[in-house]
Amino acid sequence: MKRYYFFSFFTFIVLSVSAQTLTVEKIMCDPKWIGTSPSNICWSYDNKKILFDWNPEKAVSDSTYSFETSAKLIVKMDYKDAQLARAIDGGVYNHVRTKIIFSLNGDLYLLDITINKITRITQTIEQETNPFFILHEEWIAYQSSNNFFAWNIASGITRQLTDFKKEKQADKKLNQQAQWLQQEQLQTSDIIKQRKEKKEKRDAYLKQMKETDTVRIIYTGDKKAENLQISPTGRFITYNLFTKPDSTGGTIVPNYIAENGFTADIPARSKVGAPQGKYEFYLFDRLKDTVFKISTDSIPGIRDQPDYVKDYPSKFKDTSIARETVVYGCTWNEEGTNVVVDIRSKDNKDRWLMLLDTMTGKLRLADRQRDEAWISGPGIEDINIGWINDHTFYFQSEATGYSHLYSYDINSNTRKNITDGKYEVQFAKLSNDKKYFYIITNEDHPGTQNFYRINTDGSGKQKITSMAGGYEVSMSPDEKFIAYRYSYQSKPWELYLQENIPGAKPSQITDRAMSDEFKSYVWRDTKIFTFTARDGAPVYARIYEPLREKKNNAAVIFVHGAGYLQNVDYWWSYYFREMMFNNLLADKG
Repeated sequence: MKRYYFFSFFTFIVLSVSAQTLTVEKIMCDPKWIGTSPSNICWSYDNKKILFDWNPEKAVSDSTYSFETSAKLIVKMDYKDAQLARAIDGGVYNHVRTKIIFSLNGDLYLLDITINKITRITQTIEQETNPFFILHEEWIAYQSSNNFFAWNIASGITRQLTDFKKEKQADKKLNQQAQWLQQEQLQTSDIIKQRKEKKEKRDAYLKQMKETDTVRIIYTGDKKAENLQISPTGRFITYNLFTKPDSTGGTIVPNYIAENGFTADIPARSKVGAPQGKYEFYLFDRLKDTVFKISTDSIPGIRDQPDYVKDYPSKFKDTSIARETVVYGCTWNEEGTNVVVDIRSKDNKDRWLMLLDTMTGKLRLADRQRDEAWISGPGIEDINIGWINDHTFYFQSEATGYSHLYSYDINSNTRKNITDGKYEVQFAKLSNDKKYFYIITNEDHPGTQNFYRINTDGSGKQKITSMAGGYEVSMSPDEKFIAYRYSYQSKPWELYLQENIPGAKPSQITDRAMSDEFKSYVWRDTKIFTFTARDGAPVYARIYEPLREKKNNAAVIFVHGAGYLQNVDYWWSYYFREMMFNNLLADKG
């Protein structure tokens, strides 16, 4: 689930209780006096506790607290207990949801929920990450030192699955002078010649006697293996090989306030338009011990250049070349029999969802989305793709201009809308039994959110929350309850608990987001309205109306639409200083 961490950045206004006025100095003050909002919400695996970060004691930083749902108590947690609980929350369940594999401090652990037992799998100085169940859930695959390993749950045996290496030094060609010197030594020294012959015979003998090596060495040369993924059967491994650009075009940002008193350089992202490097996508079949390079040169529309190239005919003379692509990831069905590949063009104009034939390495189109501006949006940038059953996968697309849920049946090659309309699906999660989606949308108004349940075929949508504002929802593992942060434009975020059914009444858990001093100022419940732009599109804006006693009737209108970071909504503003300053301007007329 995508989480947003707003409160560590919030600064609130220090108010004069008597005068109830705002000043720029007050707007820029430290926020601790104003209250504390919960953040980083998750559940314990046994559904009994809600964990969240909070700072009611006005300490240097937040601590983790838990709310015990049966006792209705908020308790400050021990640091190590909190780290363990959060690690388990970030783990991966097996399909029957009786076990969780998780990573804690770089090592792997297995939790058996049925007997409440944790087994440590690794204890190394390396970082073991990205664990999940494979081979009928009898093995656990994980990454370490950029290679795949697998651990057998029953026997405890660890097996290495990949071996990525740079080219061997012996494989590098000697230059002409080195070759001559080597031959000269062998011709003029019988001892050197005898040593070489002896070593070669010994190596050949040991190679004969050695057991067959089950791990194929994949040489990467000067390229870097990235984005390793393994199929549920353990047979197929996909990966990208990345070649660095000749010039990174890095930007240096000076830090004038360093600890040692001298100016320091802060590395930053490269400038737009700088070389980005090249990606190549590969499939490793462990059973056949073969590697396929997957070509994207023939996928539909790969030679469709962006519209802007027409404005620069001298710069873009050859528009028939295939555009470069990046494979963002692979999503396998539960049986490991089908896989969908998410491919993006490096110019960010196209996104292809392709079905990969693992026997031939060929790609088949399932869906293509094109945007002359930029491919992005909820569920697209963070790749919300999964399988409803062994032959139907779901995904999000902005094909209509709004991010919506779709399903695709690979047997009939048909796409179907799960949601549709002039709103966007901002969060979507498939239920444990794969019968429903839980979604957050803004269908009531572009500036409000609510939480819904909808059948996977798009029918039977039910609204579960009802308050106007913003939500960040975390479901209990058994999906019977939801815990969520909720806020309104004049009320910072608080934590609520509610049954995961329509019409259920929410219970407020925390109440420290607003101090009495903060509440002493009457924050405007601003109106959101629209006006028509030159292209006919409605533009949303806030209006901060003046007090009645102001004679000039001056109002403040705030318009902001920086892509997906728009700020004309009914929840607590993450452009907090602008919101407060607009109140100040309206106060002054």
